Amino acid sequence: MTESKPTEVQSSVLIGHGIPDYNNITPNEINKAIPKLLRELNNEFLDLENKLEVKLNANQSITWKEVMSPLNRIDQRLRWSWGVICHLNAVSNTSELRKAHAIQQPEIVRFSNRIGQSKVIYNALCSLQKHQNLKETQKRILDSELRSMTQRGVALNGSDQENFNNDSERLAELSTAFSNNVLDATKEWSLLLTNKSQIEGLPKRALEILAESAKESGDLREGSNDIPTTEEGPWRLGLDMPRYIPFMTYGKNRNLREILYKAHISRASSGKQNNNDLIEEILELRIKQAKRIGYRNWAELSISNKMATDIKAIEELLDELRIAAMPAAKKELERLQSCANRNEGKSKSIIAQWDINYWSEILRKEQFDLDQEALRPWFPLPQVLEGLFKLCKKLFNINIEKADGEAPVWHEDVQFFKVLDNDETTIAYFFLDPFSRPNNKRGGAWMDECLGRSKKKGGETILPIAYLVCNQTPPTKDKPSLMSFEEVETLFHEFGHGLQHMLTSVDYPQAAGINNVEWDAVELPSQFMENWCLERETLMGMAKHWETGEPLPEKEYEKLKSSRTFNAGLATLRQIHFALTDLRLHSKWHGGLGVTPNELRMQISKSTTVMPPIEEDQFLCAFSHIFAGGYAAGYYSYKWAEVLSADAFAAFEEIDLSNITEVQRIGKRFKETILSLGGSRSPQEIFKSFRGRSANTKALIRHSGLAINT
Repeated sequence: MTESKPTEVQSSVLIGHGIPDYNNITPNEINKAIPKLLRELNNEFLDLENKLEVKLNANQSITWKEVMSPLNRIDQRLRWSWGVICHLNAVSNTSELRKAHAIQQPEIVRFSNRIGQSKVIYNALCSLQKHQNLKETQKRILDSELRSMTQRGVALNGSDQENFNNDSERLAELSTAFSNNVLDATKEWSLLLTNKSQIEGLPKRALEILAESAKESGDLREGSNDIPTTEEGPWRLGLDMPRYIPFMTYGKNRNLREILYKAHISRASSGKQNNNDLIEEILELRIKQAKRIGYRNWAELSISNKMATDIKAIEELLDELRIAAMPAAKKELERLQSCANRNEGKSKSIIAQWDINYWSEILRKEQFDLDQEALRPWFPLPQVLEGLFKLCKKLFNINIEKADGEAPVWHEDVQFFKVLDNDETTIAYFFLDPFSRPNNKRGGAWMDECLGRSKKKGGETILPIAYLVCNQTPPTKDKPSLMSFEEVETLFHEFGHGLQHMLTSVDYPQAAGINNVEWDAVELPSQFMENWCLERETLMGMAKHWETGEPLPEKEYEKLKSSRTFNAGLATLRQIHFALTDLRLHSKWHGGLGVTPNELRMQISKSTTVMPPIEEDQFLCAFSHIFAGGYAAGYYSYKWAEVLSADAFAAFEEIDLSNITEVQRIGKRFKETILSLGGSRSPQEIFKSFRGRSANTKALIRHSGLAINT
């Protein structure tokens, strides 16, 4: 196998291949290079259209090589250039980069629409579909491309197409503005704590982060020239996850929990960062766009590209899970209230939203004697990575090695790795950017494509390279990043996405990795990998105390395993609430409905929550998944794919996990189907190839501990 070298570094956004030299791709270069790139690509595209039009007029057959190959070369060059700009905007955000992105984005949208609305290309693809003997993968790619062009307005003419294009540009602009508002609102809110009574209950690890934040902000102890310290403060609270979650979980000061909670759920809902108007404009424009191309609403358009057949099928799945989760959630809330009563007396207030995490942690300790914060020392990032890589070796027969220094990075925290097959041939690479940087890095966690697998003209394979981005607890000056178990699960989740990208065997870039995979199936590998976090050999193999090397005590492992379904009803309802809200906003809401998007969400909450949202709750204003990401009318995908992933993991549960031969046999089948085939075949067909049947909800309901309630 011929492989490309990671040392092929490109510092210009005009190149379109190789690894970007992130530090040399500046806002100034972006503003110079993107217009030049678009002129070059437009000339290539005009030339392609002219050649194809001659053949169409002569009624000559058109081959895959004549239309799809040059289209892909144009697309890949554009995706490479704009992709690195979007990546840097997410992980190294600056006002200058943000401005350059905003200036160039409309032209990127215009050129994309130009390609997607070319009637010459559309007719050429129809001719190719009609007259050529195509492979199964080619047929699927072609069907997807024709559907995409229809949805991008190829059939529109005159003012209809002009309005469609204008609204496409506006939607892209609104999406970026929404994301920026959330980032800014998260970054700008903080609260300085100076009294030890304010931080009572917080573990040392959390205090270190808050003190470090105070230090970065230039805070001093009152009447002192000393810098902030963990023990004496001051401490600066914030809305980013490494500061928010520990305080909500361990902070005894209920008033501060309330302040913090209300600040978090009202992010980007007032002042200059108010996203409320943006939400309504986004939803209204999506309705217009969908109707222009023949759909009744955006949900119908979205689902036409999904594994689910229609809105009814999705609502039936969500309702099946809701019915299973609701009784459990009610009992869980009652147990939390009882826990609060036992510990503080019945005279105390009824439990509120800002109490859930706090009393959940206390109840978890009571029921399982489990202190999750105390387990962090057993999960230093290097050991977690080692355990993850050993699992991948066992399941998929691959080796993962550090390759720092072989590729440029955008921040000193970023690590670079190479993936080798069992014959030591390099088959992929990935970047890992693990730590939270609230000042310039978007929150959350994600996998994205740096390079996709494809073939050069000479037959040389371009190897896939993935971006894996998390926002976990950063290291301190004397400790590595000590991860919470949730952070471990998040890392495994994103790595599952990365595996599908990196282990693809498809050489058509349009269907390699996660490309052309239906959105509601794309979470299958990621959620599948999460299941292994509690598999005994995997967990105990990586959980070793960072100072002493002592393995995690057996009793702590049993506690983690026993607590797997703790508050599963509440967690399931939360996801159902978000999914149904997203679906109804994109299928039922419109400006003339007489209710705001948030009021519609509140109506939905009556049947999907056991604790209705409070008046200050403006969660939609920070719901980036659907307003600034790819999940519009697709948030249900998490639950839809969780059904698939739980059923896939059940294939391993049905054998003896200590039987390495059997585990490797099934792991090989998972690799050769789910991970390898990507978007080359339908997810239903691929799942059946792995499992031998269609998926069902039994494994998910069992894993969630909800089976007794059905």
